[in-house]
Amino acid sequence: MADKQWGRRIKGFRKLKGMTQVEFSRKLDISVSILGEIERGSREPDQATLKLIAKTLGVSLDELTSTPKKKNKQGEDLYV
Repeated sequence: MADKQWGRRIKGFRKLKGMTQVEFSRKLDISVSILGEIERGSREPDQATLKLIAKTLGVSLDELTSTPKKKNKQGEDLYV
C-alpha cells in the first residue's frame, strides 16, 4: 500500500500545519529518515502510525487517504 499519492498528501498536510520533517517526526516518535520514506511513498506506515499521523495533522483517515479535488497553479494538491 506504499503510495506516492499518500506521501504527497501527508507532506502537504504537514506543510499546511507549518511543521518541518524534524518536528513532525518527533511528534510521531519516528526517525526523520522513516518520515522521508513515507512522504516519498517508498515506505508504508503501519496502522498505528497512520492513525497517529492523521491525529497529529488534525485530519481524518479519509481525508488523509482520499484524492484531493483541487490543485494549485503548479499542479500541487490543495487541502481545503
